[in-house]
Amino acid sequence: MLHFVLGGARSGKSRYAEQLAKNKQRPCTYIATADALDAEMQQRIAHHQQQRPAEWQLIEEPIFLADTLQKLDQPQQVVVVDCLTLWMNNLLLNDQADLQQQQCQQLLTVLPQLKADVILVSNETGLGVVPMGQLTRRFVDESGWLHQALGQICDHVTFCVAGFPMHLKGEAP
Repeated sequence: MLHFVLGGARSGKSRYAEQLAKNKQRPCTYIATADALDAEMQQRIAHHQQQRPAEWQLIEEPIFLADTLQKLDQPQQVVVVDCLTLWMNNLLLNDQADLQQQQCQQLLTVLPQLKADVILVSNETGLGVVPMGQLTRRFVDESGWLHQALGQICDHVTFCVAGFPMHLKGEAP
């Protein structure tokens, strides 16, 4: 089962994804993609850590997400990936020119093959104004294309607004 949860900043998407994982009552691994580059990001990470159950395994993986998912994969397990837009940021800021395209394609290839239940969390970036600057526009474009592709392969797609989940694809879990 692949479940894609997206929404704006502070929309409740991470909380909703974590509740989905808890409801499964199975071993859970949380893959965090954020790099704590400054004090503000460290505070955000600490807030998320306090919300998660202590028994969940934590893996920090800012770049090679598909490889990590393949290594962890096993039936009767839940994996939460939070978040894909931070992952996209890490890929786009990497010095290797083709890394972003390679890693996104690898993720899209690996996900349908996994035996674990995977819950993917991402920020919807396409609802605001067109950003200024080439890198920011590329970030929005690449995130949007990844979201569209994920929407096609995921069993469930949920959009969160103001703490309320709206189910776009699949029945409400």
